[in-house]
Amino acid sequence: MARGPANGRAVPVPLDRVPWWALVLAGLLLLAAARLAGSEVYRETLQFLAGGVVVTLLLTVASFGLALVVGLVAALARLSRSAVLRSVATLYVEVVRGVPLLVLLLYIAFVITPWLADFTGVRWWRDNVVRAVLGLGIGYGAYLAEVYRAGIEAIPRGQVEAALSLGMSRTQALRYVVLPQAVRIVLPPMGNDFVALLKDSSLASVISVTELTYSGNLNVARTFRAFETYNAVALLYLCMTLLGSAGVRVLERLARAGG
Repeated sequence: MARGPANGRAVPVPLDRVPWWALVLAGLLLLAAARLAGSEVYRETLQFLAGGVVVTLLLTVASFGLALVVGLVAALARLSRSAVLRSVATLYVEVVRGVPLLVLLLYIAFVITPWLADFTGVRWWRDNVVRAVLGLGIGYGAYLAEVYRAGIEAIPRGQVEAALSLGMSRTQALRYVVLPQAVRIVLPPMGNDFVALLKDSSLASVISVTELTYSGNLNVARTFRAFETYNAVALLYLCMTLLGSAGVRVLERLARAGG
């Protein structure tokens, strides 16, 4: 853990400045890792869960990528001069945010995508991973739409007017003036949503996507070792979320340095 001073060189943070809970958590993780590494049962469990970790990460990245696109489109629509676009985007945001994510995922998996498969004749709409990505991406897109909108509205209107006076179109002003600044503003809440989505990816287990939680359920059914399995599942989720949070903080520092 280091901070960058004015001369640009990193200086280690004194140990007494590190939060106490971080030291306790690091110690617990080390003890848990040592316990798992020394147990044949845990080694077998972790090997079985490895595939689920990969699926969880891929599912999270794909869903968040979709949410970024959907959220940006919805945010721009809500800020549009068109009353129709504003109404449609507002309806999407309010409805999706008002429905539990699990219910939304089930609705998309068992109502929307089967209809799309029958209507288009495309079979991959019935793929459980596709259903999970759509459900999580559309669900989180509504939350990211509000994050985007808040970031865009935080940019002083005078900057847009100045860009227009220089001959830029509204699209160019949005692309070159507003969005670069808005991204730096929305990065912290967006990072929080990414970590939350990483944990919420476990909801995909209800539609039989073999991510980490579903893999844990399969291992319990196979070995009847619920204690060891869910200990390992919880530790793996904790490690992934801690790494994700650390990555978000690095991106925030880079964004501030670039600003």
